[in-house]
Amino acid sequence: MQVDLNDKVAVVTGGAHGIGRAIVQELAANGASVAIVDIDIEGAEQTVNELAQSSPYCQAFEGDVSNRDQMRAVAQKVADGKSKIDILVNNAGINTHGGRLPIHEYSFDDWDRIIGIDLNGVFITSRAFIPFMLQKPDGGRIVNISSVAGLVPLRLQSAFVAAKAGVVNLSRSMALELGPKGILVNAVLPGSTLTRGTEKLFYGEDGAYTEKAASLLSHIPLGRPAQPEEIAHAVLFLVSPEASYINGSILVVDGGWTAGYTRDF
Repeated sequence: MQVDLNDKVAVVTGGAHGIGRAIVQELAANGASVAIVDIDIEGAEQTVNELAQSSPYCQAFEGDVSNRDQMRAVAQKVADGKSKIDILVNNAGINTHGGRLPIHEYSFDDWDRIIGIDLNGVFITSRAFIPFMLQKPDGGRIVNISSVAGLVPLRLQSAFVAAKAGVVNLSRSMALELGPKGILVNAVLPGSTLTRGTEKLFYGEDGAYTEKAASLLSHIPLGRPAQPEEIAHAVLFLVSPEASYINGSILVVDGGWTAGYTRDF
């Protein structure tokens, strides 16, 4: 897919790895100048180096999306360097590290971390960058990365589903507020996606799907997880000139999972 993003300045949070990295690559391949914001500055800089020959501008910024001061500082640096910001992709996110547990046993630390990054981080980052986007006469685009967990109330992941559901309606609210000002806001909801963090879940040492993964994937009509690039293609479309009348959309990219969700696991 090729679109014209020449002269556009894009910011991608969590752009060092996984879906975020794929989004960075797609935007750069279509002419955008990209600022990567990530707590893993070494990973972000590695991505910058890999794109050095193909991207007109790609730069790494260290930043925690849940930290208000850091996001304000990063937004100012990006704006100072390029004089404008056209596209913001709120991709940074995490899931539980303390185990999947029922809500009455769920870790307070995991709750605070996940809500702080996956939901508060979208608000904090948007709050920092939108004032610069509003300075442009021709508007801009914001894409928030949620999850199918924002639509389907999965068990044993109370913080994650709460945060991602919050991002869905936050995106709609942002679209209502910012659409009249020329900034289109949409959300992309990935299903199971084969990132570095999920690879061990899906594949055994022999390269075949594990029994657990086969059971998990049996509810997906396409019978496989998404590749990060397939999520990035959806983001690329939403920030393209061709998507000029799409605002407040919730684009599910899940291989058909939520079209007929019947599994109980």
